Amino acid sequence: MSIKSDNRHLYLQVIDRIKHDIETGVYKEKQKLPSEFELAKQLGVSRATLREALRVLEEENVIIRRHGVGTFVNARPLFTSGIEQLSSVTDMIRQAGRKPGTIFLSSSIQQPTEDDIRRFQCSADDDILLIERVRTADGEPVVYCIDKILCKYLPKGISYEQESLFENLHNQANRDIAYAVARIEPLGYHEKVSPILQCEPETALLVLKQMHFDKNDEPIFYSINYFRSDKISFHVLRRRLSF
Repeated sequence: MSIKSDNRHLYLQVIDRIKHDIETGVYKEKQKLPSEFELAKQLGVSRATLREALRVLEEENVIIRRHGVGTFVNARPLFTSGIEQLSSVTDMIRQAGRKPGTIFLSSSIQQPTEDDIRRFQCSADDDILLIERVRTADGEPVVYCIDKILCKYLPKGISYEQESLFENLHNQANRDIAYAVARIEPLGYHEKVSPILQCEPETALLVLKQMHFDKNDEPIFYSINYFRSDKISFHVLRRRLSF
């Protein structure tokens, strides 16, 4: 069925049509789309127009193209989060109506690196606790977490294997995180992290690096979280400055 029914650019009509077909179940998650020749013929557009639409859909993570295999419908993210709101991974999963879980990988006491000394404004003699965990949603791995915490902030016997670090710091160390300075970086396949998160080779990762501070502006812990881009998406509210 042709989509030439309004005055917009054809590739925009193609985008809307494919999105509609996905939403209505014509094409299901992880299903392979028809070939470019077949799809262009079905929609009554040129292959050049179709390719432009597919390029935009891929940028929006609606579809994924696997070289030499075909084009597939991307799985919808399990949850989404506003990047301007500081929440623990546990809370993000709970707010999505999923059950949070933790796979504890390792922990060790380390001497601070030069970057750690700069981030934490600490001395070379301050010990740092390094924790590696995988966070799950309904048992499915969604985030690989690396956390660094100054040991001087942690009471002896504090537990961190299974629960939110935000909650543990509040309940066991009387430390509340007030804000964080964050940076997001896109990342392709990662030799260590992607297999741990059970990612397909084409699945991208979103890396969220954050330095967390308490209400007294003291740096408490630094985290690097690798999110599966097919399981979570971030959004941000941007307001125009008045003039």
